[in-house]
Amino acid sequence: MNEITMNSKRYIPSKVICVGRNYVEHIKELNNEIPKNMVLFNKPNSAISNKLCYFNSQTRFEGELCLLIIDKKIAGIGFGLDLTHADIQNQLKTKGLPWERAKAFDSSAVLSDFIPFNGDIEDINFKLYRNGVLAQEANYNLMIYKPQQILEEIQSFMSLEDGDIIMTGTPKGVSTYKSGDKFEAFIYEQERELLNHSWVCN
Repeated sequence: MNEITMNSKRYIPSKVICVGRNYVEHIKELNNEIPKNMVLFNKPNSAISNKLCYFNSQTRFEGELCLLIIDKKIAGIGFGLDLTHADIQNQLKTKGLPWERAKAFDSSAVLSDFIPFNGDIEDINFKLYRNGVLAQEANYNLMIYKPQQILEEIQSFMSLEDGDIIMTGTPKGVSTYKSGDKFEAFIYEQERELLNHSWVCN
């Protein structure tokens, strides 16, 4: 089973719950419609990885603020890359089929370590750099659905176990990537850096 870490303590998430289409500008860049209801999908434990792998030229990265759930509450935050086989997802979407083949494949949830967080989630913002160039950035105000609202919606129909992860959606700037690319992620509380993490694509 794949693990994540917070303060040297290891957790085994039973699942990663992902929010789709949670930033207006990202919805526009992919020519999607703004959903009437929250879009949610799952990645299994087998999708979790701390390494960024290259799959093919149609796989894209989506940087996201991630929440670690303990006792059914937000206990920690981290950063994740939601990897997507864009060509497969587009095929599935046109047929109205589920996204698992495009979203839930092995090593498709690339996660940093997590840090405890009990501050004001409204003060959180993040930036993601690719090869030294800013690729994505977002803050609380840009989210259509806020973290507490996401948590409540998930728990209205699904049980959350200790160690489960919520990926809160990606802002504009998603793109494909290639072997050798370096990604650097930063999470801030207002202007104070809380976390930084980097990956180099194998």
